[in-house]
Amino acid sequence: VHGDTTLPSMPAYHSKQNDAQARQIAGCFILPLRTEVRGPAPRTTEEIDVVDEILRYFKPNLLFRNYEVQGAADRVLIYGTLYVTNCLLTLAKFDRNKDAGGKALYTQAISNFSVPGDANFALGGFFGEPGSRAETDELRSYFSQLRQEIGIRLVQLVYNADGTLNKYWMCWSKRKFLNKQID
Repeated sequence: VHGDTTLPSMPAYHSKQNDAQARQIAGCFILPLRTEVRGPAPRTTEEIDVVDEILRYFKPNLLFRNYEVQGAADRVLIYGTLYVTNCLLTLAKFDRNKDAGGKALYTQAISNFSVPGDANFALGGFFGEPGSRAETDELRSYFSQLRQEIGIRLVQLVYNADGTLNKYWMCWSKRKFLNKQID
C-alpha cells in the first residue's frame, strides 16, 4: 500500500477585500466600484475593485464544487461569479453583434431578480436576511449596480476585435458554479 492516494484539494480564490471596512447587509459587503453606473456603492479609483476580482477569478473558481466563505466580500464574489455565467449564456445568442449583446446584458442587469430574503433566492445558505425593507432595497440596488458594471466590462472581454465571441470565454458558459443558478 502506497499511503493516501487522494489528491490534495486546491483552495478556491477568495476576495482580497474580505478585511475591508465597508457597510454590510445580509452578510454581504457594499464594496466600492470603479464605475459610472449610479447606485449605493461608493466610487473608487483603486486599480482593482471587486468586479475585477470577479472577472479574474471567474474561470478558476468555476472548477471548484465547494466554496468556503471567508468573509463578506466572498459573498459578492460568489454572486458575481454566478451572474457572469448568466451573462455568458445571454451573450451566446449575440455572436457578431457586440452592441446588441451589451444591450441584452443591460436589460438583464436591471430586470427583476431575487435578493437575500426572497423565498426563491438561490444562495440563501450563503447570505443572511436583510434587517429591514430599506436594507433589502439597498442590496437590490447594489446588486443592480454590480450587475450593470459586470456587463459593461464583460462585453469588452468576451468580444474579439472582429465582433465574434471569444471562444476561450464562451467555453465556460455551460459550467455551473456551486451547482447553482441565479436569475
